[in-house]
Amino acid sequence: MSASPASFSSVKLPAALVQQAREAAQPLRRSVAGQVEYWATLGRIVEHSGLTAQEAQAAIEGYEATAREAQKNRTVADLTSRLLAAEVNGSLAQRVREVVEDNRRQAL
Repeated sequence: MSASPASFSSVKLPAALVQQAREAAQPLRRSVAGQVEYWATLGRIVEHSGLTAQEAQAAIEGYEATAREAQKNRTVADLTSRLLAAEVNGSLAQRVREVVEDNRRQAL
């Protein structure tokens, strides 16, 4: 019986590295494991490319900054379009009325 192509193995990693992966993964919507795998893939590429550590770090930082900015722009655009849609269909005004009414009841 052969192992499936998607088989996994567990490894122990320092807690600080896992926390760094968690922080780096969140804006890019990756899992912690996905972030560690991404970093490992980059490491293999860098190791075989002949780049210096500084060149690789600069390239990675540039890539990650671009990815974060793109994600932020998508998020702002998504929120804006949802807000405009809610305004057009009247649900925004209705929700505002509900919140105001709830606040009035709680103040009594």
